Amino acid sequence: MSRAAAVSAAAPREPHAADMLLEVTGLTVELPPSRGGERPVRVCDDVALSIRTGETLALLGESGCGKSMTALALMRLLPLGGRILSGSVRLGGNELLKLPERDMRRVRGGRMAMIFQEPQTSLNPVLTVGAQIAEAVRVHEGMPRRGVPARVVELLRVVGIPDPARRAEEYPHQLSGGMKQRVMIAMALAGDPDLLIADEPTTALDVTIQAQVLQLLKGVQQARGMAVLLITHDLGVVAETADRLAVMYAGQIVEQASIEGFFAGPAHPYSRKLMESVPDAAKRAGELAVIPGRVPPLDRDFGGCRFAPRCFRVMDRCHDTVPGWFPAGGDQRVRCLLWDGDTPTFAPAVEQAPTAPAADAVEGGAALLDISGLKVHFPIRRGLFKRTVGHVKAVDGVDLALQAGRTLALVGESGCGKTTVGKGILQLVRPTAGAVRYDGADLARLKPARLRPYRKDLQIIFQDPFASMNPRMLVEDLVGEGLLALGLAPSRAERRKRVAALLDQVGIGEQAMGRYPHEFSGGQRQRICIARALAVGPKVIVCDEPTSALDVSVQAQILNLLKQLQRDLGLSYLFITHDISVVAYLAHEVAVMYLGRIVERGSTAQILDNPRHPYTKALLSAVPMADPARRRDIIRLGGDMPSPASPPAGCHFHPRCPEATDACAAAYPEERRLTDGRVVRCIRVEDD
Repeated sequence: MSRAAAVSAAAPREPHAADMLLEVTGLTVELPPSRGGERPVRVCDDVALSIRTGETLALLGESGCGKSMTALALMRLLPLGGRILSGSVRLGGNELLKLPERDMRRVRGGRMAMIFQEPQTSLNPVLTVGAQIAEAVRVHEGMPRRGVPARVVELLRVVGIPDPARRAEEYPHQLSGGMKQRVMIAMALAGDPDLLIADEPTTALDVTIQAQVLQLLKGVQQARGMAVLLITHDLGVVAETADRLAVMYAGQIVEQASIEGFFAGPAHPYSRKLMESVPDAAKRAGELAVIPGRVPPLDRDFGGCRFAPRCFRVMDRCHDTVPGWFPAGGDQRVRCLLWDGDTPTFAPAVEQAPTAPAADAVEGGAALLDISGLKVHFPIRRGLFKRTVGHVKAVDGVDLALQAGRTLALVGESGCGKTTVGKGILQLVRPTAGAVRYDGADLARLKPARLRPYRKDLQIIFQDPFASMNPRMLVEDLVGEGLLALGLAPSRAERRKRVAALLDQVGIGEQAMGRYPHEFSGGQRQRICIARALAVGPKVIVCDEPTSALDVSVQAQILNLLKQLQRDLGLSYLFITHDISVVAYLAHEVAVMYLGRIVERGSTAQILDNPRHPYTKALLSAVPMADPARRRDIIRLGGDMPSPASPPAGCHFHPRCPEATDACAAAYPEERRLTDGRVVRCIRVEDD
């Protein structure tokens, strides 16, 4: 008997029913045809999953695989025109798909609540956060009106917001990203749900705030016995928070396993490639694994395995045989014909990248770009006559050096001034003080006319590729715009030839020249932005979070491309990011920034392997590891970063520092160069 006959092709084996909270079987969901399409889009197709009481199940996969639509279907909150064709969703034994909407409203936000991906767009900007939480309390707890304010303050205190009574009177725009996410969690907890669905709850957050939010969810879950469905594409978050996971691809669940079993050896080729795409220091010597192509459109019928066109282990029968469920050892179940007993078993172990040598030490050669004492202060104006009453010290005395052909990573929390440093270097924002020396000239002192010739050597790749491109311009004109503006290719024929070569170089192809930005995926748009930056032949490129919004598989493509371009063209990168795994893979040097100033800088190996500044230690401890065996204790920082308009006296970090003493508040520490070559600003750091 083959393994195919031994295992049901309909669904994986479910946990014991006694402690089952959520049971989903055969869930199939369609949305109306997309613009220009004729057929409906089947975003979920025969989805089956289950969650025990008190358990965390992670739903993992690339954008466009159907993860969020699965969650919305469970809540019965599908977009206009969406419909559930078939299936069953049982919560605590009750069939939700048969409930009238009147009864479903009691379940939604009551027994089952949801935290949406972007808190800013989920909160009403014209209501205080207290009023919005109060609405959830009144609807789901049936509390008398006079008791609601106290309950709102209690919920804000539960989610760790300091001074909750005052914060309840504030509006969403007055709160940080981490606090807005905490408000969303407070609203979800108002109904004391049995199941909490968290849709990418930490995607837009820094690692320190992400660690706080994940710890909060875990603490609330343990205290209340609540189950969590965590939707994410971050393998590190999955490894640190989940008990089991389900991998989704093109509207279907393709693998289910315990966390330990999955990270010991992912069974599906898609899961395996996702794991190999995660950057880290061990992969510096080679290229990251990539998944060719993209998730297929879901408005068509599939005659075989949906991953077959992108699979590195594809067989002939994968194209015309729909795979059922097969056991893959332990509690792992997988939709893949490689695990059928009639074919060779697929070895589950992930191939290890060749071990790389330690990151390069800081070289003593001359700097291509030398920044000293850089300050960017923005005036605060108030009153009828807009008098200046203070300054936001976004960048407050930064010293950096970037050498030819190397990558300097600038890391830190949102709001610390990283992007403003990049814009100040390129003179997109004129510095208040300091020097930016390039090719013998101080760019900060040049007038616009004299600065223009240097523009070709200094380019930028912005964080959001779609927002940085004119949606009404063709790709040919977008990429060639710099050539025309700087007079580098006056004739259209010359520009077309150069643009076609650039698009081939970044892996898009010249056939993209006649298309618009909206016709491309996120990764393709970022490649177009890279081609635009390369068009004028730069020597330095400022990369401002170029991979933060991308799936891990697309991120791997962009990182491989940047590394190849650096090898081929000798480019230098200032890489602005808060993703430490990207830093470990790509950077030669690292500078850690906090509240407008550099607190530690040195080689990548020095900073990541042996951080010395307390802030660097906390930042690195909060990075989720895509390996349960490498979990470490997180250094938790109290509160949020202070305002750059009124920084604390002395060391700016001392109000949050676990190692601070009274002396830390006396004066800002001077630079201290250690014997290993790194520079640290901390009076508590002693040389080895």
